[in-house]
Amino acid sequence: MAVGPGTLPTFFPVAGVRLGIGSAGIKKPGKKDLVVIELAPGSRVAGIFTRNQFCAAPVHVTRSHLASDAPRYLLINTGNANAGTGEQGMKDAQACCQALADHAGVPAGSVLPFSTGVIGEPLPVGKIVSALPQALADVSESHWAEAASGIMTTDTRQGCLAPD
Repeated sequence: MAVGPGTLPTFFPVAGVRLGIGSAGIKKPGKKDLVVIELAPGSRVAGIFTRNQFCAAPVHVTRSHLASDAPRYLLINTGNANAGTGEQGMKDAQACCQALADHAGVPAGSVLPFSTGVIGEPLPVGKIVSALPQALADVSESHWAEAASGIMTTDTRQGCLAPD
């Protein structure tokens, strides 16, 4: 990754990883707030998880899915953390995984959900599910900068690692 003063880093493709971005309108209409990361078959991932007993639903679901299936997709939304949402949050995270799995033709356990944003509000499953075809149609090895933009929550600009 090359970085110059005040510029975004140059991201280089990673073999076997493709990224797609969609607009679910979780916080505002038209905002790119959904990222799908497709991993080549046979890819391996590792996770480091919080030890907090009150972790968010996507953390529980991701732990479970990593223990049972080989990951093929990461599903990331911004604008809603799906934290503090109880049993409904678990069902919502699983529903989003199942929807992506259905579109991609993989088992739901091979989808790992990640959410960032507002805590304590129900996950807008319908909006996320509706934006999945757009994100899947967009997958490319070169969409790293777009994906970085798509997962911004409180950042005011991309490239916060680059000095001004």
